[in-house]
Amino acid sequence: MPVELSTKYAFLIPLCPLVASRSTGSLSFFFPKATRSLRCLCATSNTFSLITSTFVSFALFRQQAATHSIQQYLWARIPKSDFCLKIGFLIDPLTLAMSISVTTAGISAMVYSDSYMCHDQGYARFYAYLSLFTASMLGLVSSPNLIQIYVFWELVGMCSYLLIGFWFARSSAANACQKAFVTNRIGDFGLLLGILGVYWITGSFEIFELCDRFIELNNNGVINPIFANTIALLLFLGPVAKSAQFPLHVWLPDATEGPTPISAPIHAATMVAAGIYFIARIFNLISILPPTMYATSWVGGVTTLSGATLALAQRDLKRGLAYSTMSQLGYMVSASGIGASRSALFHLITHAYSKALSFLGSGSAIHSMEKVVGYSPTKSQNMFFMGGLRKHMPITGTTSPSGTLSSCGIPPLSCFWSKDQIITESWLCSPYLGLIASTTAGLTAFYMSRIYLLTFEGNFRASPVNDIGFDTSFPPENIIASRGGAQPESPARRTDSDVTPVADIKRDEVTETRSLTHFNEGDPVFGEATQTHPELNLLHPRESNFCMVLPMIILAIPTVFAGLAGVNPTQKGTGFDFLFDWLIYLPSPPEANKHLGNLTEILMSSIPSLSLSLTGLLISFKVYGRTTKIGDTKVFEKLKNKNLLNLVVFVRDWSINRGYIDYYYNIYITQSIISISKLVSYFDRWVIDGFISGAGASTLFGGEIIRYEKNGRISHYLLGLVIGIILPILVVDLPIPPLP
Repeated sequence: MPVELSTKYAFLIPLCPLVASRSTGSLSFFFPKATRSLRCLCATSNTFSLITSTFVSFALFRQQAATHSIQQYLWARIPKSDFCLKIGFLIDPLTLAMSISVTTAGISAMVYSDSYMCHDQGYARFYAYLSLFTASMLGLVSSPNLIQIYVFWELVGMCSYLLIGFWFARSSAANACQKAFVTNRIGDFGLLLGILGVYWITGSFEIFELCDRFIELNNNGVINPIFANTIALLLFLGPVAKSAQFPLHVWLPDATEGPTPISAPIHAATMVAAGIYFIARIFNLISILPPTMYATSWVGGVTTLSGATLALAQRDLKRGLAYSTMSQLGYMVSASGIGASRSALFHLITHAYSKALSFLGSGSAIHSMEKVVGYSPTKSQNMFFMGGLRKHMPITGTTSPSGTLSSCGIPPLSCFWSKDQIITESWLCSPYLGLIASTTAGLTAFYMSRIYLLTFEGNFRASPVNDIGFDTSFPPENIIASRGGAQPESPARRTDSDVTPVADIKRDEVTETRSLTHFNEGDPVFGEATQTHPELNLLHPRESNFCMVLPMIILAIPTVFAGLAGVNPTQKGTGFDFLFDWLIYLPSPPEANKHLGNLTEILMSSIPSLSLSLTGLLISFKVYGRTTKIGDTKVFEKLKNKNLLNLVVFVRDWSINRGYIDYYYNIYITQSIISISKLVSYFDRWVIDGFISGAGASTLFGGEIIRYEKNGRISHYLLGLVIGIILPILVVDLPIPPLP
């Protein structure tokens, strides 16, 4: 692509998915019946549009490798003499890195969704939402000013609301999307105030211009330090909500109520990545304000540790991965707060592929479990109803360990290199932050390996219910279908070739299955009761089809190798060039020995943190790695002997109850708002409305009384007039008694 054409074609990156989303949405809205017969065309067009954006991003990236330039394509939106707002596209290494991450993760989700959502009545609507979601994120990362960033920021939040509540006929999904929307409005309001404050100080919305002006004014002592830090913290409030930082993280675990394919982009490269991207974009502004940097680092540190502890005893597969995302985002925010933005962005990219792979793997397991236990999220997503899936789903069971071990920080997988950099720099900055980062690394290895072992190893533990062994209770069809939601198929009606229809199961076979089942104690640490079928499984999960396993195979490649390209300890800096240099840094053959020496040096320096990760892995394998059965009463006896049972019970209750944070929010915030609302309603109903209604009633009654007194005699009117004149005169002439 010629150099002069780079900015000209940059608009294609967000425009292609935007056009596809608008076309699919319009077709689905105006021609709903025709859309059902054009489902494959809708999916193909949306996927092809995102592939086009990917090619453009790689083409511009290739040009950046030759020019190392920062280019903008702008035009005036509000041309005035005293105020001029320009909109357009910014092309720099940070934009291109995020564009490639968003588009590649988005393509994987779209290809995966074709099979996952094939039976859903909202198939076309889902693709329209997903394309709009990616278009919004691509527009955000290519925005050159804060106004444009804020517009796309809100679009990303709106799309997350639509996708989390995609199955809005379910009360849990409807509540989850409202929770995400309200929580993000808190952060977005602070972000809006921060943007207005920055413009008040600098007189500009252009990112590079306002950062330079802000630095200059701050160095000259023109800006009040308290006011400057207040503005920066308001700007930071937006990423706190969007990237699920404590205490505005409560929406993230509930976001798993949406379809599993959307969890991959939300938790990997779009919604939560927007906050980290924004911090990196304005890093030059906040880096000169030590109080803001200190607050940022500790918000990230608290989020890192709390997310890890909340994931320890989760039963829901997707919710455990969601808390893992929260913890890893805390790593990135903490690294940005200590000035290690290079490591934060490095970890953002490596984590995106690892977490996308983990969520797609979980979706494959859940999709297969639904064919066995029926459409019941409490069972199909419960890890204690799974087990042994690697035997039945070899491809999913082979690719998922890559994402698990990468998140655990095991070399040479990608997240190890980025996480190790953050841990090292945390120790150099603050021993307390370093201790938090290292401790979290061990906890991460424990709960991530626990998730994998409970899901893919051991024996299949799905428990039969009802007479034929399945939960066949579904929401009424007329409720869901009438609202455009998904109507899941009952296992009794499924005719897929990979599962035996329930109607074909003989009654004596079911009886035999029940006679061979037995219970165990489940989780030996947290005491979850499960049921196993090691001897006979008439119905068991089967491997997902090609459209679902292909994205997982492709994502496993960057999950394993992406971190190796980014390791270059000799490279320092916090500007945008470091990210570009990281992306293009591939050692040539003469430098291979030097690169190998750098890797060896990093491995040697990471022995302390790596030992914690390996310890967490070993403990998890010791507890959950049994192939015969998971439960073992001797473990509880050992815990009692070591006085650890109370600690284990506390950790379990802390994790399952989400750290009691939602509980206290409900008591002190939700109930307070409800009480204030009731008080305002009472005041409005009895005081405001009472005053108005009382005035009207008094006028009515007064008029009625006067009407009956009017008898038409002039002498009575004159008497009333005299009394009305004399009485006020007498009252005025009365002597006022002296004060005592």
